[in-house]
Amino acid sequence: MNLGLSPRAQVIYERLKQFIAERIDPVEQDYYAAVAADRWCYSERQRDIMESLKAAAKHEGLWNLFLSSNPQMGGVSNVDYAHLAELMGHSALAPEVFNCSSPDSGNIEVLEKFGTDRQKQRWLQPLLDGEIRSAFAMTEPGVASSDANNVATRAELRDGHWVLDGEKHYITGAGDPRCEILIVVAVTDPDAPERHRRQSQILVPRATPGVEIVRPMTVFGHDDAPRGRMHIRFNNVRVPEENILLGRGRGFEIAQSRLGPGRIHHCMRAIGVAEKALELMCRRALARTAFGKPLSALGGNAERIADSRVELDMARLLTLQTAHRMDQHGAQAARAAISCAKVAVPNIVAKIIDRAIQIHGAAGMSQDFPLANMWLMQRALRFIDGPDEVHRAVIAKAELNKYR
Repeated sequence: MNLGLSPRAQVIYERLKQFIAERIDPVEQDYYAAVAADRWCYSERQRDIMESLKAAAKHEGLWNLFLSSNPQMGGVSNVDYAHLAELMGHSALAPEVFNCSSPDSGNIEVLEKFGTDRQKQRWLQPLLDGEIRSAFAMTEPGVASSDANNVATRAELRDGHWVLDGEKHYITGAGDPRCEILIVVAVTDPDAPERHRRQSQILVPRATPGVEIVRPMTVFGHDDAPRGRMHIRFNNVRVPEENILLGRGRGFEIAQSRLGPGRIHHCMRAIGVAEKALELMCRRALARTAFGKPLSALGGNAERIADSRVELDMARLLTLQTAHRMDQHGAQAARAAISCAKVAVPNIVAKIIDRAIQIHGAAGMSQDFPLANMWLMQRALRFIDGPDEVHRAVIAKAELNKYR
């Protein structure tokens, strides 16, 4: 089992590493200072920083790296992308700079695989070019969304238009002024005998009359401006019949195709987050002194650092093994492995970040370090793309089936 980089990806890895160090790291604090000053707008300062970085990334061919069909990449494998995504995970800004951030990457894959020529021209190409952003609207406030069959938002076909009514919440990216398209999961066939054939996915431009942004939802008090995780209400929203993806009743099928790769991409980036947290932990432990000794020599901190390295390397190997299985057998065949990684990695990474916060003292919870935001995102990741409990059920079923 080869879990290393291919020769082509090794070259890209080194270029990516250099780009992040030389171009992104020096301006990241400036970018988020601009966000803090103008929270729900894509301000001129944000635009200047982000668009110049994206233009440079495009120029260097470091663009849409997640796409196996990307001609510039010559077809990147999941194992190759795992290493690249880990690098991007070191920086909160990097995934967007390289047009590899969620939910856009998942939506791009859906449109590329299932979209019509007209849908691709209207929405896929601007997303591939990084000109617009998008959102995926599935989770709802009124039902237990861990069961995808619980979706209550309705879409009825009337006079050649889908008419949508319902509510969604925690819709990542929908607050961004650049978000122009929503992929909405809605019930189109409530009486279909098979529960998995009742839903469809429909393209809804964000500016469509009746799309109401109710409020930003917070995660541990953080609203993630300017992208936001929005509560959205669909009030008699009308879009053309041709805006359906793949076909009527195919929504669950699309979701399964989308969420499998998306789950492992989250894990890949999380490994990079953990490496950053461990780096900050070690630097703090060596730089700070208490009771006449460096923190690294006090209170079991050396053991915490050691445990973090052991657990991080375990999480990386699990993620790479899962990526290898996807390369060899496809995402569906690797479903249980994806669930293993999705359960293990966010829990491990959050534990490592928590240790880093503890070594930093009260400052670790403040805006002076990225650790608090890093932790809350990993805690949220235990819900994103399916809660731990659902993934544990998938793992257990796969294990039990070996002995039935």
